[in-house]
Amino acid sequence: MITAAQLRAARALLGIDQRQLAELSGLSVPTIQRMEASEGTIRGNVDSLVKLIDALGTAGVEVINEGAASSGGGRGVRLKAGFGSPKVQT
Repeated sequence: MITAAQLRAARALLGIDQRQLAELSGLSVPTIQRMEASEGTIRGNVDSLVKLIDALGTAGVEVINEGAASSGGGRGVRLKAGFGSPKVQT
């Protein structure tokens, strides 16, 4: 799914803080904080994880799962093609 490190990296790519991500995803700030503090893969309510991934995707971030097509072969995040400005306005 998504790791805490990927979540922090995705937020950094977008240039947003935890409060802005909470607003984009419809989750609370404490939920975002708990997810980012996780060890390894984020565990949580499926609905919350779907909201998070959807919000990141809508903002222009693609989550790269382990084994997915990427030059390095590992997990990561990247901006989707066509999303030139990483700063998200809320």
